[in-house]
Amino acid sequence: MQPALERALRAACRARNKLLDQAAESGWRSAVAETTLPRIRLMIGPGTLSSRGIDRMDMTRYRRSGNEQMRGEEMLAAIPEIGTISSVTVDADNPHGIGTIDDLCCLSLAVESALADPNVDGVVFVQGTNSIEEIAYFLHLTVHSTKTIVVTGAQRPFTALSTDAHLNLYDAFRVAGNEDSRGKGVLVVANGEITGARDVTKTNTYRLQAFRGRDLGLLGYADQDEIAYYHLPARRHTIQSEFVLDQGSSLPRVEILYVGVTSQPGLATAAVQAGARGLVAAGTGAGSLGNLDAELAAIAAAGVVVVRSARVGEGRVVRDDNWQRPNMVAADNLSPQKASLLLALGLQITQEPDEIQRMFDQY
Repeated sequence: MQPALERALRAACRARNKLLDQAAESGWRSAVAETTLPRIRLMIGPGTLSSRGIDRMDMTRYRRSGNEQMRGEEMLAAIPEIGTISSVTVDADNPHGIGTIDDLCCLSLAVESALADPNVDGVVFVQGTNSIEEIAYFLHLTVHSTKTIVVTGAQRPFTALSTDAHLNLYDAFRVAGNEDSRGKGVLVVANGEITGARDVTKTNTYRLQAFRGRDLGLLGYADQDEIAYYHLPARRHTIQSEFVLDQGSSLPRVEILYVGVTSQPGLATAAVQAGARGLVAAGTGAGSLGNLDAELAAIAAAGVVVVRSARVGEGRVVRDDNWQRPNMVAADNLSPQKASLLLALGLQITQEPDEIQRMFDQY
């Protein structure tokens, strides 16, 4: 081949390859532009995860340090990996205060409002672990959306040595942005595990392996390679829920009574006199009311709804058993603290024991 012709062919090949590279680059950029990360709203309440200790070994007295709680933007800056998996907006109300059941109503409405935004695909709510099971279950019952709601917390403050705060927060965003998480109600993510809001409970004061589903187990795992689900919540929640809150909602007062061999009659009557419209008894064994049996039977007969639950942590309380009295409600396998929330919501609708029982059977 003549040198001039060979040079011309090589130049043509280079030009062709350049055009192909430019086309491929343009197509790749278009594909990237069309691929959007899950849009997650970060909402924050008071709790350990966003706390600062005096130093890295401060894992128990950080609330006395006087340090301000970390804001969402600070935590996200410290965990830049979250930005690679989610497009995050931090809620303006940061943090959300949660001290009363009225605060819970406000939080539920705020979460529902956030999820109503078409530019939000899910919510991550950071809160304290002491009440994580109650708040998650309340949201599970009162937020009407199929979008994912993830609640997470930590056993060690954000600044502690070997804190669980960083990975729990990262995993919460992974779960919130995962398509398989939609429609499962409120999910609690901690220690690489995903537990349904109805079942989750805190089982340890300081250990990281604290959040369990008791006898019903986990829904899945937030493992390094994937978000893996194995079970679905079977009871009614979120968009299937009949419980509706409005601005200014104030739920009826419900009190929990702990039953033991030292329990003496009087506290239940005092609770009713103080304004309680419902009582939850954390009974012994399968829901025995012990020394409070006669008093609670009289209160139930007078029209105050009494729910029998169990303090043992696992198993059901059934309605037709040795300790059932007329007009009482059986809590099934709900813990006393969760039973009190469902009862308060139910009392907004009715005070009929049979209707309240239906709610406990369905939720």
